[in-house]
Amino acid sequence: MMKCAALMPALTVLLFVSGGHAAVPAAGENPLGLDAHQPIAVNADSFFADLTGDTGTYTGNVIVVQGNVKLHADEVKVLAPGGKASRMEAEGHVVVDSPSGQAVGDTGVYDVPQQILRLTGHVVLTKDQNVMRGTALEYSMATGLAKMTAGEAPVQSTVPGNALPPPAKPGRVQGLFYPQEESPQSGAKAAPAAPNAAKP
Repeated sequence: MMKCAALMPALTVLLFVSGGHAAVPAAGENPLGLDAHQPIAVNADSFFADLTGDTGTYTGNVIVVQGNVKLHADEVKVLAPGGKASRMEAEGHVVVDSPSGQAVGDTGVYDVPQQILRLTGHVVLTKDQNVMRGTALEYSMATGLAKMTAGEAPVQSTVPGNALPPPAKPGRVQGLFYPQEESPQSGAKAAPAAPNAAKP
C-alpha cells in the first residue's frame, strides 16, 4: 500500500492508494463541501412530472444547488415518494463544483437519505493543480470518506474472426499532486549577519 500526501480537499488530506482503489479520509472538514442539512434548489430549461411515479425530470442546463455546492448536468431525475426527495439521478456532463474543488463524471447519483454521492464514467477530481482520475467515485457525507475506483481498461482487439481478445488489464486510479510551496519566510533561514569591519 502506498501512502502519499495530497492537497485535494483541504490541502492536508491523506490519500491511500492501492491498485485501482483510493480511500480519502476526512481531514477536519467535508472534502467536497457538501452539507446534507441545506435545502436543495433545482432549476432547468424544462421540467416533466410523473405524478403516478412520484418522479420529476429536469432537462436542459440543469443546475442543482445545496449550500455552497452546485451540480451541473444535462438531465436530472428526482425521485420523491410522498413529495420528499429521496434520490437524484444526473446524466450527461455531470460537474460538481464546491469551494474545495471540482468533481466531473458522465453520470451521478445522490442518495438523499443515505447522504451518498456517486459519480461514474470518466471521473476527474481537481483541486488547484492536483488531479485524480478514475471510473467511479463514492462519497459519504455521513462518514466523510470518499472512495475512487478504476474499472477495466478498454480493449482494442485486432484478432480476426471470432477469437476472443486477451483479457483486459485492471484499471488503476491515477493521481498527480504538486507539493505545497513554502513561503520564503518559512522555507529559508536568515543568513547570519556579517561581522563588523575592524576599525583601523
